[in-house]
Formats: sequence, C-alpha cells, structure tokens
Amino acid sequence: MKKPQFDITIDKDGKVTVKVHGVSGSKCIELTDMVREIVGREESRKLTSEYYGGGGEVRYDQEAHGHTG
Repeated sequence: MKKPQFDITIDKDGKVTVKVHGVSGSKCIELTDMVREIVGREESRKLTSEYYGGGGEVRYDQEAHGHTG
C-alpha cells in the first residue's frame, strides 16, 4: 500500500493549505480531518479529481489561529 504524502503550505497570514496525495476517497477525508484537528478551524474544502479517481488529493484552507475542538 502506498503511503500518503502531505503538502502543507502556511502563508504569511497564517492560512494553511493541505494537499494529500497517495490515497483516495474517505481515507483522504480522514487524513485531512486529522490535520484540521491539529491546526484549527477549516474555512473551505475542495475535493479534486484525484479524490474521486484514486490519485488521492484533497485540498482545504484553514486558519492556523486556535483550535475549535
């Protein structure tokens, strides 16, 4: 089984963008939810074609300020 890879970018304003590669479907959601719990509140989520087709990419942006759990 291929290991998932994360691309995490934090811009100068603290906005976090996460992309997950190497898994698809519900596993992508599970992994990005894990990152969201660590970083903070989710502002938006975009499911890419890789999410549906097996390439396994989910992208979402969130603020790195505080935790809402």
